[in-house]
Amino acid sequence: MNRRLGVLISGRGSNLQALIDAIRDGRLDATIAVVISNREDAQGLERARAAGIEALTISHRGWPSRDDHDRAIARKLRAREVGLVCLAGYMRLVAAPLLEAFPNAILNIHPSLLPAFPGVDAQRQAIEHGVRVSGVTVHFVTSELDNGPIVLQRAVPVLEGDTAETLAARILVEEHKAYPEAVGIVLAGGWRIEGRRFVRSATAASASPSPLPAGS
Repeated sequence: MNRRLGVLISGRGSNLQALIDAIRDGRLDATIAVVISNREDAQGLERARAAGIEALTISHRGWPSRDDHDRAIARKLRAREVGLVCLAGYMRLVAAPLLEAFPNAILNIHPSLLPAFPGVDAQRQAIEHGVRVSGVTVHFVTSELDNGPIVLQRAVPVLEGDTAETLAARILVEEHKAYPEAVGIVLAGGWRIEGRRFVRSATAASASPSPLPAGS
């Protein structure tokens, strides 16, 4: 698979930084070709530039439709020969033009064990629901919110006295491990999509190290 990544962000870019660090340290065999934000004040743009990565702003404002905005993003990604798109705190629903330009090639990371607690404030949802275990999910992006085939999950216990903020902080630690690992799995190939399931061949699965337990 083409190992050139395009990363879409809207904010501070901590998961972008996790990908940058994993590539720099040799844990992820990939290149970040471009970082694109829909917000010009996104802190992640400076993270990208500090790492020598091209960083662009394509504001979501002023377009006739969401499709037009995503079509513009797809053009920029294609011009840079991106093979895999990674959403890293990208706070926009992905529209058809981008999904069609990168079929089964857009990943997202979400701070819950999907299908539980999709959408915003997943950590607060978990606290309010009283679950004992939450976590992180890396999944393919589809037209349905947080509903694509799951590549990887990591469990994070919900502790007595946790708030949405303390739980979010512990989940974020696991996000930074899970995203580079999941990207590496996808780039390595040897997988297929069966309905909603991400299925790896026995050879591909055995070639990858087992996921570390949460907190390791």
